[in-house]
This record gives sequence, C-alpha cells and structure tokens, in this order.
Amino acid sequence: KARLYSKSKYKTWMHTPEALSKHFIPYNAKFLGSTEVEQPKGTEVVRDAVRKLKFARHIKKSEGQKIPKVELQISIYGVKILEPKTKEVQHNCQLHRISFCADDKTDKRIFTFICKDSESNKHLCYVFDSEKCAEEITLTIGQAFDLAYRKFLESGGKDVETRKQIAGLQKRIQDLETENMELKNKVQDLENQLRVTQVSTSPAGSMTPKSPSTDIFDMIPFSPISHQSSMPTRNGTQPPPVPSRSTEIKRDLFGAEPFDPFNCGAADFPPDIQSKLDEMQEGFKMGLTLEGTVFCLDPLDSRC
Repeated sequence: KARLYSKSKYKTWMHTPEALSKHFIPYNAKFLGSTEVEQPKGTEVVRDAVRKLKFARHIKKSEGQKIPKVELQISIYGVKILEPKTKEVQHNCQLHRISFCADDKTDKRIFTFICKDSESNKHLCYVFDSEKCAEEITLTIGQAFDLAYRKFLESGGKDVETRKQIAGLQKRIQDLETENMELKNKVQDLENQLRVTQVSTSPAGSMTPKSPSTDIFDMIPFSPISHQSSMPTRNGTQPPPVPSRSTEIKRDLFGAEPFDPFNCGAADFPPDIQSKLDEMQEGFKMGLTLEGTVFCLDPLDSRC
C-alpha cells in the first residue's frame, strides 16, 4: 500500500479536497532550473542539486541574466510549471512520478522536488525560489499526492479498468472488420475465377449462363459442392478445388485467434494502457517523501 511519508511538522492539510480536485492552487515562484539526479529520494541528493543550480544562477546573475518567473498550478492531476503571462506550459509533472519534495527550513523561499521524466525516465530535480512560502507549496504537493492516490484507489481503478476493456473491445472490432473485408475480397476473387473457367469451357455459340442471384452484400452465394458438380472438365482434368473458408478464419490479419468475448483475459487489452496503469501503481506505491532540510551550507548559497 502506498504511503505519504512526511515529517511531524506536517500536521494538517492546508486546502479543501475540492480545491485540488476540481480546480488548482496557483503559486508564483522563480525557477532556478532542473538537473538530473541519480536517486529518486534523499536529502543529500536534492542538497547537491540545489547547490549546483544556485551556483549556476550566481554565474548567470553576474552576467546580467535574471531568474525567470513561473507560475505553479498544483492539483490532483499534477504540478504544472507555466510562463506567467502567456500561460504556456513549460513542464507538466504528474504526481505519481514525483517521489521527493523538500523545503529549506532556514531559508523559507527555497523548495525542490524530484520527478521522473516521462520521456527519458531520468530523475530530474526541480528547484524554486518561492518568496517565503516554500513550506506551503511543499505541503500542497503532498496533499495533492494524497488525494490523487485515494482517487486512484476509490474510483480510478474501476474507471480505468472499464475504459481498458472498452478500448480492447473496440480494437478487436476494428480487427474483425478488417478481417471480414479481406475474406470478402478473397471470396469475390474466387467467384470471378469460377466465372472465367465456366465461360472458357462453354461450347462455341452456346448461351452465356445466367449469373445466380446475389445476396444482401451483392455477392453470389458460395457453394463449393454445386460449383464443382456443374463445372465441365478441361483437357480431361478437374479445375483446382476451392479452398475451404473455415481454414482461413482461424487467425486474423494480426495472427490472433478469432475474438471470443467470453474468453477475454487481461492479455487481450492494449499494452499501452496496461503499461500506463502499471506505471501509476508503481509510482503511488513508492510514495512521496515530504521533508524539511537545510540547503544553505555556506554564505554563497544564502541568496540567489
């Protein structure tokens, strides 16, 4: 079972569940940047990352560059990092990918979190200067994580399972429709071959045989026995037998057995959906560690 690890200072949550479930909590901050880290958790891990990014910012500041401002939008769907004016999303960190969140207990402005990148699967440490509300932001992320995990357990699992089954059935229907079209084309080709054979073996001057009636699909009813018995021989040999349709539908175009809704197991569901569920479950099980620590280890680090 997933747990939300936290220090004793986090006694109560700061926001109502509705505020994080139906809306989001906005915060303004300065974004010092992000850097790759080796571990998903650990005070020393984020401490080194903070010092590294602070040092890089000191150099850029000496060159006249300002620290970019961002807006954080925290909800049960994740932590979005946006450009304040254009609202362009720069980073979107899903909560099940966030494994560690910490604020500086001496410098109330600095906070950081570690998030696993969705594309590279590398652990990235994001560092912010939050105008003396670092602890509040850390706590808000923790509350959002807690609510998201509860929602995943209470309704998310059932809803996602239903959507997973629907998606699997829709894919099977599409595959069967494609298979049906291929079989229909094969049957039509065989019927055309039989017609050519009949015309080429008819005596000269004889009337062209009338075409049989067609079915609702505008196809000639298929009957291997009747065609074989009525077809004349050519050069003393019988025309090649018509392949049985029963042998052509044992597997579809993708090599799968014909769909049976009563024998539909978990393996029949699309792998991309299943992998997403596994990823979310793994992330929530790892838990989110909330921690207050000291990042400012020397006078150089005391201000950005």
